[in-house]
Amino acid sequence: MTDILEKLSLYWDYPFVRYALAVGVLIALCASLLGVTLVLRRFSFIGDGLSHVAFGAMAVAAVIGLTDDMPLTLGITVLCAILLLRSGRRTKIRGDAAIAMLSVGALAVGYLLMNLFSTSSNLSGDVCSTLFGSTSILTLSKTEVWLCAGLSVVVVAVFVLCYNKIFAVTFDEAFAQAAGTKAGLYQLLLAVITAVVIVLAINLVGSLLISALVVFPALSAMRVYQNFRAVTVCAAVLSVAGAVTGMLISILGGTPVGATIVAVDLAVFLGFWMIGRVTGGVSG
Repeated sequence: MTDILEKLSLYWDYPFVRYALAVGVLIALCASLLGVTLVLRRFSFIGDGLSHVAFGAMAVAAVIGLTDDMPLTLGITVLCAILLLRSGRRTKIRGDAAIAMLSVGALAVGYLLMNLFSTSSNLSGDVCSTLFGSTSILTLSKTEVWLCAGLSVVVVAVFVLCYNKIFAVTFDEAFAQAAGTKAGLYQLLLAVITAVVIVLAINLVGSLLISALVVFPALSAMRVYQNFRAVTVCAAVLSVAGAVTGMLISILGGTPVGATIVAVDLAVFLGFWMIGRVTGGVSG
């Protein structure tokens, strides 16, 4: 135990470790808040679709030589999120079919572009890093950390300030609209927040594992709690704890960051599932 603490103390002296932990905590918090709403609205799989869109956008940015791919990636992902969440119900291709088409199409086009036009000498490594997170979270610059922190604060602030409206739209959109809530506006807000969280989370767990970061904490909390507020708070705590634990294990053991965090979240879900089975769940 003493050796582990000494090793952690040694690593803490490196700025990139502090940056990674700070950004990881913020992204995990945002993902958990969003995850509860998406799971209840049966949009759990949208994280997968939008993460693949972000991968495709990053490939386009790399092909055209952009040094900062965040604006293009975020813009394209926001646009696709709006199309999926707002107009999906009014089109002939709905729900999971639309998400699946977008997901597979964006992933294929992105990988094709990277193969055809990439100038990198390690294409496989670049693709693997983007898909699974690899060590990208440990190579963040100070500017990227501040950008992630700023966007994360905005996401949390919007969720807290609009909590009652989001709650209403989540559970009964038709009733909320009849009661005077601008359901379309809050759908748009959720779409933008979803896209922002997905783009931020790519650095943490990679585009293939983002859904786990969004869904697992919410599902774990729902095994034990049935109250919306209690589920949200519990999911946030579990997500942050899972991210920190996963990153520390990754740093100490040399394992992939994204996969380690998801493995921790999976273990937590199994634990809460067993607790829920034993206790039958609680109401608040």
